Parts: sequence; C-alpha cells; structure tokens
Amino acid sequence: MQASPDDLFAYLDRLGIAHSTSWHEAMFTVEQSGALKAQMPGAHTKNLFLRDAGGQLVLIAAEAHGPLKLNQLHRIIGTKRLSFGAAELMTKALGVAPGSVTAFALMNDAGGRVRFLVDAVLAAAETVNFHPLVNTGTTAISQADFRRFVAATGHGFEVVDFSVL
Repeated sequence: MQASPDDLFAYLDRLGIAHSTSWHEAMFTVEQSGALKAQMPGAHTKNLFLRDAGGQLVLIAAEAHGPLKLNQLHRIIGTKRLSFGAAELMTKALGVAPGSVTAFALMNDAGGRVRFLVDAVLAAAETVNFHPLVNTGTTAISQADFRRFVAATGHGFEVVDFSVL
C-alpha cells in the first residue's frame, strides 16, 4: 500500500491524533532544512531505511542532530552489519521515495517486515516532526500520539540510546 499525505492525515484523524503540517519546498537532508526547523517547535528527525546482511529491514527515527554510527549500530541492536536499503526496496516496503523516508511510512508496512527503532533523545521529546510521506511537508504530533500511531500500525517502539556508540 502506498498512502498519500491525505491518507496519512485521515488515518491520524481516525486515531484521534492531533497533527499540524507546514508545507515547504522539498528537503532532502537535515542541513537543507535547518532554517525551516528553527521556526517549528519540537524535535526534528532524520530517518534511515537500512537492511542488514541477512535481509532484515530496519527503520530508524533519530533526533536530527544526534550521533549515529551505523558501522557500530548492529552490535547493540542484534543484527548483522547494516547498510542503506535500496530505493526500490524502500518503496516496496514503506511506500515512500528516497528523501521522504519517515516513521509515518510504517502505515504502509502492513506485513510488518520493518523493525522500527527510535533514538532515546527523540523518544523523550514532547513534540516530534516527520515528513508526511513526502519531503515537501513537515508534520508535528505529540510524543504520546507518536507512540499511539506506531502501535496502531502493529510495529514495536524500540528505544535505542545511539549516544553509547
């Protein structure tokens, strides 16, 4: 299933999750979005779609400026060595294009193929911001609603302290 931003917003509404979206030009990197993020309250994110050497798929949502040493991550999360997942695999598994990967894409993973990990810093933030399935917007929701959203998709909410790497 490949949902649109409108599908996402309808899903959030059905769950009773308050959300606010700011639309902007396409943002592909944390660096590009610095000025925009300064105007929006809450924690901003970097999201990574990874695949381990055994084929396990992993989606990481982390605070945008926190450290993340991918070459060591597999040791603390119990996977084989990780690398970035191919664009085609991301589109098939999460229904989003490169540059638009987001925790909200978990709604497209009906088969539960993707393991979801959240940075401890992001998991402690009161408000979190993610792309609404496209990189031309940023959607804010509360931490409690973020956790409700993830649970509603059938995924776990594994908190990992990436600062220990």
